[in-house]
Amino acid sequence: MTGPRAPLEIAEQGYFFVGGSYFDAPDGRFMAGQMFVEFQIPHRRTQALPIVMFSGGGQSGLNYTGTPDGREGWMQFFLRRGYAVYVCDQPSRARSPHQPETGALTRHSTDRVAQQFTAPERSKLWPQAELHTQWPGEGVAGDSVFDQYYAQSFPSLASFPQQQALNRDAGAALLDRIGPAIVLTHSQSGTFGWLIADARPDLVKAIVAMEPSGPPVRDMIARGAPDWFEDGAFTKPYGLTAEPLTYDPPGELQFVRQETPDGPGLMCGWLQTAPARKLKNLRHIPVLVVQGEASYHAPYDHNTVAYLRQAGVETTFIRLADRGIAGNGHLLMIEKNNAEIATVAADWLASVIARSEATKQSI
Repeated sequence: MTGPRAPLEIAEQGYFFVGGSYFDAPDGRFMAGQMFVEFQIPHRRTQALPIVMFSGGGQSGLNYTGTPDGREGWMQFFLRRGYAVYVCDQPSRARSPHQPETGALTRHSTDRVAQQFTAPERSKLWPQAELHTQWPGEGVAGDSVFDQYYAQSFPSLASFPQQQALNRDAGAALLDRIGPAIVLTHSQSGTFGWLIADARPDLVKAIVAMEPSGPPVRDMIARGAPDWFEDGAFTKPYGLTAEPLTYDPPGELQFVRQETPDGPGLMCGWLQTAPARKLKNLRHIPVLVVQGEASYHAPYDHNTVAYLRQAGVETTFIRLADRGIAGNGHLLMIEKNNAEIATVAADWLASVIARSEATKQSI
């Protein structure tokens, strides 16, 4: 627990649902695909654009409303910075009800969570894993912090394309309701950011992508030393997503794999074959990609950035270690230095907003 802080003054708070549709089943009529949205608006709102927060696989909006060891989350951080904040639970997860007809669910065991997220330094499946120091506890079942974290884990829809389609549609419906916004994504939900921006390019004003779903085109399989990496399944036929994105010119995408990685401990990436098609609806949306030093994303987030830039998307890439922020795994929003990481994103947003305002004044 941290020491006392000034109370947050909230002008308005509540929740609502967006998206979803009715369907008929043998036992009656039901709704599926709706998304729960919790919001707070600070009394001293200084930022015109709200932030919409999407969590990653197996997670919910609880990732942002606090940490498992009792510290403030990113929702409170950005409220204190003057932003209105909207936190989402993905359709068919947590407070967004799941219907069996929507599809099968999958889940992560305690061993899988420890290996991938909370204690990767024990398994060392990727070269950077041994650098992990920022989890606030032992990172394994039986530790009180891990137990609090694992208690808030949820089954997820097993279908990768279905996850994306439902969240694209619900996210677009949310922006239709609240207006222009900043979209913050993490991990699995990184795909949602690209898809929502593609569907509502005039309403997404910036994307903050915390270790977004990757790498492009094919998944990574982490094997451990000495070979470390293997290309996985072809899960992203649209480069960054399984669901369609708008490219200019239209047509079937072709991809090529790097012959050698960009450096030691890194994975070979996939790009479009030249000449690359451009992501038409994302070209004027500033994007920030943030990467932790010890995460399983450390071997490949640079490949996601390279893909975005090749497709014409203005992308800033921040390796936290380059800013002196060391030891982070994948769960950036709840590790010990979560406020320091949020400050990096907030400073970038301030520069983007200032540049936008300057452009408006010059017209």
